[in-house]
Amino acid sequence: MSARHDSSPLTHQVTLTVLTLAAFALAIVVDFGFYAANQADEASLERQKIFIADGLNDQIATVQREQESVTVWDDSVTNVRAGNQAWIEENLSTWMYSYYGHNRVYILDAANHAIHAMREGKVVAASAFGEDEPELRPTIDKLRHMLGEPLKADASGQPAKMVAQDLVSLQGKPAILSVMPLVPSSDRVSQAPGTEYLHISAEFINDAVIGKIAAKYLLDGARLVPLSEPVGPAAVPLVDSRGVILGYIGWDQLRPGLTLVRKTAPALAIALLVAGGVLVFLLRRLRRASAALQTSQDQAQYLAFHDTLTGLPNRALFEDRLRRMLLFAGQDGTHVALLYLDLDRFKHINDTLGHPAGDELVRQTAARLKHTIREADTVARLGGDEFAVILLDIPDAGSAEDIAERLLMKLREPFRLIGDQVFVGASIGIALSSGPDTDADDLLRKADIALYEAKKNGRGRYEVFAGDMDDLLLRKRKVESELRKALEGEGGIKLAYQ
Repeated sequence: MSARHDSSPLTHQVTLTVLTLAAFALAIVVDFGFYAANQADEASLERQKIFIADGLNDQIATVQREQESVTVWDDSVTNVRAGNQAWIEENLSTWMYSYYGHNRVYILDAANHAIHAMREGKVVAASAFGEDEPELRPTIDKLRHMLGEPLKADASGQPAKMVAQDLVSLQGKPAILSVMPLVPSSDRVSQAPGTEYLHISAEFINDAVIGKIAAKYLLDGARLVPLSEPVGPAAVPLVDSRGVILGYIGWDQLRPGLTLVRKTAPALAIALLVAGGVLVFLLRRLRRASAALQTSQDQAQYLAFHDTLTGLPNRALFEDRLRRMLLFAGQDGTHVALLYLDLDRFKHINDTLGHPAGDELVRQTAARLKHTIREADTVARLGGDEFAVILLDIPDAGSAEDIAERLLMKLREPFRLIGDQVFVGASIGIALSSGPDTDADDLLRKADIALYEAKKNGRGRYEVFAGDMDDLLLRKRKVESELRKALEGEGGIKLAYQ
């Protein structure tokens, strides 16, 4: 009796301790869950804002491309000069509304006098330009100033496009404004500097435009929020070049963190209350063991498919991705380009500066390649100083050559190796998939042949695989085989001196 009596307080104490610990653990989990959910929601909101801002920038660029389709055209220059209003209406104003959705178009002569005006798909009096002129004038003046300066080049070395864009408010409605000069598309039509007509196009940022932007990122409830209405946290301001806010793009905020907490909190609370302290302890132990095992498995899997020196995919992962990308490209009707790259002076670096310098050169090369290609593409180390780059959605060989040229330029820049500055360079072989039946091994073989041609023709360059390269290599191998057989046989080769 005494023992049973003495055990009761202990049992009660243990039970109370377990329940207390369970309740305390539950409180911690719930509190942390709401904190983590709030942090996740904040991070998600920032990403949503970035998506909307990027979508707006894409829409601004789209307006420019649409406008450029009619402003760089010989017919536009000649017909506007001739005052052909019917042609202007059909090709430069109502067309922009019916096909692209541009709400207002104005054509100005060299003195900035309006000669044509369109609003909402209907031609109106040219004097209507005067109503919008105060908002349009700064952008017009900006373009005129650009036209008066020497022609500049863009980042690719091509002549920079003459365009001035901004966000403006037209009669209280925010709009994308784009102003471009009408210029010839060929040498058949001349254009004296200072005589350019201007094409002004404006697209209202309405719910339809905003909905198209938001649909790309699966955001619901996207709408235009005027300045007169309150703005929630899920909103991006529409700001013109002077920093003036014209309105907001608002949407229904996605809250993945809170949604997750609402779905998991009841089950988690019940599990903690029922399991008790012992179960919590066992689960923690099991979780630690599982996490250690998962970490070990992840590390083993990573090492199996990645190069330990550079962290890039190794040959096994490269071959798997190449086959997958060729399969997807065949289904989508797109093309894949394979770039086989080899450093030109790698052996010399190893011999003169040592293997540590060679390893550092490989690491720096991998970093440059990775930062030069697109995120969707793949760069892998196949071994030694050999690398391969898989390019997705390549329309033609010219696009692959452009990327190869950028890679060569990047690798021509000096490397810092153990205190020394060295110049290495590389050679690249390019092969393009030909259709859904393209074989990965065959594509790699073609890229290797093109690389061989690039090295044979002087190094520091690229070569695109062509069918005659395959024929030349086969003939060379045939001659080598026949010479080898002749040398191994008796009387196969006779040498005569004259």
